Amino acid sequence: MAKIVTKNLNLWYGGFHALKGINSSFEANRITAIIGPSGCGKSTLLRVFNRMNDLIEGVRTDGEVLIDNMNILNSYADLVTLRKKVGMVFQRPNPFPLSIYENIVFGEKIHAESITRDKLDEIVEVSLKDVLLWDELKDKLNEPALRLSLEQKQRLCIARLIAVKPDVLLMDEPCSTLDPQATARVEELMRELKNKYTIIIVTHNMQQAARVSDDTGFMLLGELIEFGKTQELFTAPRDKRTEDYITGRYG
Repeated sequence: MAKIVTKNLNLWYGGFHALKGINSSFEANRITAIIGPSGCGKSTLLRVFNRMNDLIEGVRTDGEVLIDNMNILNSYADLVTLRKKVGMVFQRPNPFPLSIYENIVFGEKIHAESITRDKLDEIVEVSLKDVLLWDELKDKLNEPALRLSLEQKQRLCIARLIAVKPDVLLMDEPCSTLDPQATARVEELMRELKNKYTIIIVTHNMQQAARVSDDTGFMLLGELIEFGKTQELFTAPRDKRTEDYITGRYG
């Protein structure tokens, strides 16, 4: 079942046409990877899904982006609700300069009008268990989050997101700053999380896309060249440009 659908999506940065007629469908509870060379529009497409491009001066979009059949590009779309529903994990982990506990409950304190300490404690425990950090951190909840390792920081940022119960997790190069061992653990976490969330990941690492994703889209110069099941796209691409990219002829 489609969670996100784009219909003839176009985006301009001023006079630069960054996304060109994107038509795609992202299924619920699957991991979709978006691959392509630098500057092809991958991160721009990802940021469309929670309207983060709106924060950039001169951006203009047309077409439709449907999440649960609601067009999020409409002028009356509630951006606070949208960004709660569609969370973003960035390239570099960005924990707040607060305790581990306060990082996780930060969003819930903003969104909930009144909430008890017991409920916050429960949210912290469930969120850390979901990112497989509870056993490591349950006795360190009042320690500064900035003292954690890079991998732990990235997991903590994911825990902070899922504490407010989103439906979709957007991940923009989430492993680019991690070593191979930490990358493997975050990839394992993604596979666990897709049981509860729809995940879209942008990655330059084609091996990572092949390992973790169910579906893959290949972008080039603002166009979505090919989109389909990961195994099929990597073993039998339909477009010569896709084949050239995944075989290393360019990119």
